[in-house]
Amino acid sequence: MSRVLLVEDEELNRVLVRAIIARAGSPAVREVDLVEAGSLADARTALTAGRVDVVLLDVNLPDGNGLELAAELNEAPARPTVIALTASVLPHERAAAMAAGCDAFLDKPYAAADLVTMLANHIG
Repeated sequence: MSRVLLVEDEELNRVLVRAIIARAGSPAVREVDLVEAGSLADARTALTAGRVDVVLLDVNLPDGNGLELAAELNEAPARPTVIALTASVLPHERAAAMAAGCDAFLDKPYAAADLVTMLANHIG
């Protein structure tokens, strides 16, 4: 079973991702172990608590920029896949996410099917 860390400060957005995963047509996506963090600090704690295969990463967080975490994960020995989920969608913001080490980028708002497809392509 793949472990996915959702780093998102907005509770409504976390509820949405939980619902999308629970209703996914793909059994591999539906059965992921979803761990949630509402801040960079919570995300760092979750990452030390166990293996993570995919990080769904918001960029604008209350305690910093999510791209800081993406850059840190780039140096990790067991580096998870990092997917930016953000409303910061201008070309230079997308380029910054990729330069920080994100493997993929999904614009908010996104279609549920796009999130499921992206997860299915990156889980194990």
